[in-house]
Order: sequence, then structure tokens, then C-alpha cells
Amino acid sequence: MKVCFRMVLFIASGFVSFGAIAQTTKAGSKKKETLYIDVHRLGPGNVKYEAVAKAHAKDLAVEKKYGVRFLKYWVDEEQGLVYCLSSTSDSSAIRKTHAEAHGLLPDHIYVVTDGMKSAMKGHKNLYIDVHELGAGNVKAKDVAAAHKKDLAVEKKYGVNFINYWVDEKEGVVMCLSEASDTSAIVKTHKEAHGLLPAYVMKVKEGE
Repeated sequence: MKVCFRMVLFIASGFVSFGAIAQTTKAGSKKKETLYIDVHRLGPGNVKYEAVAKAHAKDLAVEKKYGVRFLKYWVDEEQGLVYCLSSTSDSSAIRKTHAEAHGLLPDHIYVVTDGMKSAMKGHKNLYIDVHELGAGNVKAKDVAAAHKKDLAVEKKYGVNFINYWVDEKEGVVMCLSEASDTSAIVKTHKEAHGLLPAYVMKVKEGE
């Protein structure tokens, strides 16, 4: 009788343990998050940093509902451009968040990986320069090598490269830096590796 009772107890405890493991696995499972940069092209003269900051606050109020984490954003007031960096498992979640928060949907969403981060010094203008190299023509490892060459030259032109993001599929590289002007960034890239940006934007950063 004691033997039967012990077997029943053992089997029951086994089911409890299995149930606990199953619950832990289910609760602990999480979709892999990816970095994205979504771009809003609103047109020259149609963007103010203060307005974007208010819209971003609305995004932050909604983001958890769709599993998005908005990390930073950059505003080019002159050209009417807004770049948002976020982390989520699906790009559609970004559109849903923007749609519910303020209704301003992005014109394009890039799937990106980021590079080597450096600290901001905060005493110069902030820029994003964009390289459009063509679909299939960019590998993250090659951009990392080119970035190291930029770092070796940047002091000569008074530039501080803070980070960069690569979309391998679309062949786009975006570099964030501090500099006195756009020409300093172009000169650094030219001397370091010869890969010149398609355009350079002066931006304000928020988070």
C-alpha cells in the first residue's frame, strides 16, 4: 500500500514539475527583437522639433501595447525629416503604434543593425549622413571595417562619429556624428575609405 502511495505521489509530482516547466517556458518565451529606423518625410518647413517631441511622447504612451521600444529619434527641421530608432519583433507594430498615437505613419522602415557606439561630446552640431550603396552591396562586417577607418581619421577634421546603422537588404548605411559642418564629415569619409554619403542632414536628437 505504501509502495502504491509513493508511486502515485511520484507521478503526481512529476506532472506538477512538468507543468511548472511548461509554464516557465511559455512565459519566458519571447520573440526576437530587431532594430528598425522608420523615416517620416513631411516636407521642408513642415516639421518642428517641439511638435515631434509631443508626438514621440504619445508613441511612448502606446508602445507597450504593440511590443515596441522607441529608443531615439532625430529631426531635420529644414528638410522636414524625422528618423525614429526602435526595437520590436515586427515592423507592422511600429505602424500600429504610430497610427494609434498620432496618425503620422512612416514613409519607409529600414531593418538595421547598429555598430560601435561612442559617447557624445555635446559641443558641436549633430548630423546623420546617409550612404545609398544599392541592394545587396552592403555587408555589416565591411561597414564595421570602414567605420574603424573613419575613427582613425575623424580627429583630423574635428568629427566625432557616435554610431551607425546598416540595412544590408536595401544597401543603406546611416552614420550619426558630431561635427562643425557637413564638409568635415564628407572629408573624413573621403580620406578614410572614399565612400561618400548621398546626403548629410543636420538634426536634433530626442529620446
